[in-house]
Amino acid sequence: MKMNAGGIDRFLRIAVGVVLIALVFVGPQTPWGWVGVIPLVTGLLGYCPLYSLAGLNTCPTKKT
Repeated sequence: MKMNAGGIDRFLRIAVGVVLIALVFVGPQTPWGWVGVIPLVTGLLGYCPLYSLAGLNTCPTKKT
């Protein structure tokens, strides 16, 4: 698994994941908040399977 999610992308995924999971405990308390596990995990790992399928990469390129 090669990283394909850049810094800002990862930060936003982690933030959205935490907010969605928090909705399970606070607010509407709906089980749909567990969907937040997906962006949280992809943000922590830096790898998004959908980006791989679409050929996307938000990681900065290394210039050598």
